[in-house]
Order: sequence, then C-alpha cells, then structure tokens
Amino acid sequence: MTTAETHHPTVLVIGASGTTGSRVVAQLAALGCEVRAASRREAARRATPQDGIRPARFDWYDPATYAEALRGADALYLVPPIGDPDPAAVMLPFLDRARTAGVRRVALLSSSAIPRGGPAVGRVHDALPGLFDEWAVLRPSWFMQNFTGEHLHARGIRTDGVIATATGDGRVGFVDADDIAAVTARALTDRTAPNTDLVLTGPEALSYDAVAAIITQVTGRPVTHRRLSVQQVRDHLAADVPADFAALLADLDRSIAEGAEDRTTDTVERMTGRPPRSFVRFAEAELAKAAELKTR
Repeated sequence: MTTAETHHPTVLVIGASGTTGSRVVAQLAALGCEVRAASRREAARRATPQDGIRPARFDWYDPATYAEALRGADALYLVPPIGDPDPAAVMLPFLDRARTAGVRRVALLSSSAIPRGGPAVGRVHDALPGLFDEWAVLRPSWFMQNFTGEHLHARGIRTDGVIATATGDGRVGFVDADDIAAVTARALTDRTAPNTDLVLTGPEALSYDAVAAIITQVTGRPVTHRRLSVQQVRDHLAADVPADFAALLADLDRSIAEGAEDRTTDTVERMTGRPPRSFVRFAEAELAKAAELKTR
C-alpha cells in the first residue's frame, strides 16, 4: 500500500477492545492514522494515549457519549452492539449524528449470513449508502477466533473436548480476524471507498468435523464435533444470550447445515495483496501455543 493510494483519516473505532476492533486500531495506527479507540470498558477508557491512539468513552445505549467520541472523526469503524436483536434502533440515530458531525466514510461490520435488508444489522447495511457517499460493509464468515478465548466453542473445547453445533455436515469458510482487520484498514484508507459489501472468507470451507480433526492433530488433545438439533443449540445458547438472539444464532446453524456458508471468496487477497490465513496455520499459531502453555 503506497502513500499515493491511501489517505490518513481520523478514525473512530467502535468496539476497540473487541476481536476485530482491537486489530483494526493497531493496523490503522501502523498506517499513520489518528485513531479514537472507543469502548465502554473502564480499563480501555483509562488507557494512556500512545502512537496516535486515543481512548474514547462510548456506549451505544448512552447517547450522551456520542458527541465527544465523534469529535474530529472523519471515518468510522462500526461494530454493532453485541447480543441486540434489533441493532438498527440505536445504530441509525447514531449514524445520523455521525454524518452531521462530519464523518465521511463508514465501514460496517456485518456477517456473511446477513444480506442487505436482512434481519438485525442487515437493516443498517441497507441504510448506509443513503447516509454516506463513502462506505463499505464487511461481511466475514465465521471467525477462526471462535475457537479461542471465551467463545462458547473455545470453552467447550477446553472443558469437554467438544464443539457443539447444529450444522451437521455443513461447511464454513472460517476467516481470521487479522485478515478482517486488514481488509477493514484498506476500506477506510484507500483513496476510493469500496462502496459495496465485501464477503470475507478463509481459503477453504470446512465442516465442524474437519475443524475438530485439525484441532486434535495440532494440539494433540482429542476434540470432537457433537451434533445437536437446532432446538438444543437454541436452549444451550439461551443460558448466555437473550432468547431472541439465541434463536437467531441457532437458525444460522441451520443455514450452515443447508449449505449457505459453503463458499470461499478472493476478497482478502484482492484487497490486501496477500492470501488469507488457513485454519491449519491459525491452529498451529494460536491453538497449539495455548495448549503448550497450559502443559508447562
């Protein structure tokens, strides 16, 4: 990426402590952008400004935080409120405020499973081109990072050696969050905005049986894929998230089983100039390392 091909906006990154947001912050700062790292987490808000990154207080459900977070920003990375089945209710009023405050370009994090005009963030996707002349919608497939950290799959692997889904033999083009962030950085800094949606996948589509086999091989710990019904997944998720959101996630498993996510795209390579990371490489770098540290 050359200087002539990019500009260096001041970017407000919402969800700056999250899986994609933290990576977007780092990549934008490395490109020389001024970054406002927005979070409602206390530790993140108290962070010391460094290398062009300044913490900003932001809460989707507290409009009093909007004005200061938006001050001076001319681009925005938009992560929907987690677990809200109707995020448009808070996101669209905020986007009106952002446009009035001078934001010119927006990159929205959506999902490969949710089309423009679809449920949840699909409504925001549909509204975005009418609000901003410069925009992009990132529609990644399922994250490879779902198998690390505190995601339910990661916890199931650690506690029981099990990944439980209702996906059957359905395959998914799992994508690395680092690759999502790299595409997002391009979408926000390229001289010309994408002005389209970008479906992001890894280099291959894998079933959860295949994922379990790779994790077993890489870590040396037996991991299996437990096949549940959609209702069982819904009940399982409802212990951690609101019932409506649990139902939405369970229905996404049903869609995977029916083949909706069995695809790959060239978006990561086309946008960044390099191929996306494979699940095997991800597992070797992240899961094997974690397993090694646990045994020490």
